Amino acid sequence: MALPRTLKLMNVFLNGDSYYGIAKEAELPKLSSKLEDYRAGGMFTEVGINLGIEKLELTHKYAGVDEHFYTGFAEAEISKEMIRFAGSYERDDTGEVTPVEVLMRGRHQEIDGGNSKVGEIGETTIKSALTYYKLTMGGKEIIEIDTLNTILKVNGKDVYKKHREAIGL
Repeated sequence: MALPRTLKLMNVFLNGDSYYGIAKEAELPKLSSKLEDYRAGGMFTEVGINLGIEKLELTHKYAGVDEHFYTGFAEAEISKEMIRFAGSYERDDTGEVTPVEVLMRGRHQEIDGGNSKVGEIGETTIKSALTYYKLTMGGKEIIEIDTLNTILKVNGKDVYKKHREAIGL
């Protein structure tokens, strides 16, 4: 029987600055294909036609408050903020440790300063709309999504390469 990889330690970097000991949680982007139901004559059921992927969003939470959380808000540049999640996952049955890194770019869409109460640490929650996402596990690139350059790589395969070539890119 195998046991799952469990997150033992994590860190979040905002524009290169470490938030170790401050970063509390990262709700990593949900990867979801954008499918449109299609059924035509001769088909006895619908099929999902692939129209790309859904919008990428990240929600990240931090203890307390920091001025750097707010500096990227309402930026004109869509990919201004660089966010890096670094996690150390361990299997308790084998002791194997796997580094997991998610590199993201985008802009902060929402910053929630939470409740301010004397004697309590408080929490800041940031929601970021992403234009770039790259997942690496154990040094192996698993997925790379670059929405502005029409790049989607899955396990090393460039899914949109032929489409870019077809339109002269």
